Amino acid sequence: QVQLVESGGGLVHPGGSLRLSCEASGFSLDYRAIGWFRQAPGEEREGVSSISGSDDATAYTDSVKGRFTISRDKGKNLVYLQMNDLKPEDTAVYYCAAPRATYASPGLYEYEYDYWGWGTQVTVSS
Repeated sequence: QVQLVESGGGLVHPGGSLRLSCEASGFSLDYRAIGWFRQAPGEEREGVSSISGSDDATAYTDSVKGRFTISRDKGKNLVYLQMNDLKPEDTAVYYCAAPRATYASPGLYEYEYDYWGWGTQVTVSS
């Protein structure tokens, strides 16, 4: 059974950092694209970052460029989202997602992903 589990969320002050992890069970993340999405209260879910399954190319939404970094650890079957200089507007539930196919290079649209985790809460507040 394919499952994605996010971890690493929490409460942090503005300017602080968190590292989110996305762990997969039931399939390998090697050559599997991963997308990170977030949903703030009362808002639609938005794509934050993605890493390609074919060449590890990365993409970021404009609001997080220069602050967030997505990476993978193939040995641990994990994908990370390092979040620095966090702002109150980054407060949201963060989800990781994966497409069914390997070697895919999806963008930041929900329809490109088939498997989803349950999310981890990130709260940025003073």
